[in-house]
Amino acid sequence: MIKMKRIAKIFIALIVLVFIINTAISIVFPIKYKNIVYNYSLKYNLDPFLVFSIIKTESNFNEKAISSKNARGLMQISEGTAQWAVDELKIENFKPDNLFDPEVNIMIGTWYISKLLKQFGNLEVALAAYNAGSGNVTNWLKDDEYSYDSSTLYKIPYQETDNFVKKVLNNFRIYNFLYDDEVFTVDSSVLDKTATKIHSFILEIREGE
Repeated sequence: MIKMKRIAKIFIALIVLVFIINTAISIVFPIKYKNIVYNYSLKYNLDPFLVFSIIKTESNFNEKAISSKNARGLMQISEGTAQWAVDELKIENFKPDNLFDPEVNIMIGTWYISKLLKQFGNLEVALAAYNAGSGNVTNWLKDDEYSYDSSTLYKIPYQETDNFVKKVLNNFRIYNFLYDDEVFTVDSSVLDKTATKIHSFILEIREGE
């Protein structure tokens, strides 16, 4: 019985450790606005982890974020991009402050990155355009100082844009490493599951005493 209790304590300690690790992960690389991200990613044929990676890089999931250039919300949408989206998507009664609404912001952000991916056919180039504007990127692709083949960039002249692309791609790799697609189909969180396992195991130990 003493040995069984010792094993139980070790097992519970391990589960608690997993619980703590998962909590840390969920804070640093959260899956916030899961349903909104998933639904619009499906609509625009995007990997939802890419969308989370852009949000993480742009605003760190601060829905009220405003940049020095007045880009707003989770995916840092500029007023110009917002107005283009409003016309294309036929969004009624739109006001700039609507960009602080997670659903509106993610809808426009996913629509925009989807258009850029179709336009440029390359993820890194599309991300560069998301940050620096498609006009700038189109000019870079025509310049052999930045592109060898007019379709990819071997050098990004804006340091801010270069850093943005690298951060998004790095976050994308991390999200894919930490999570799988089940995160979008399971209602209860990993933390809820872990807590349930701990509770069930304790009950089993008590019943065996």
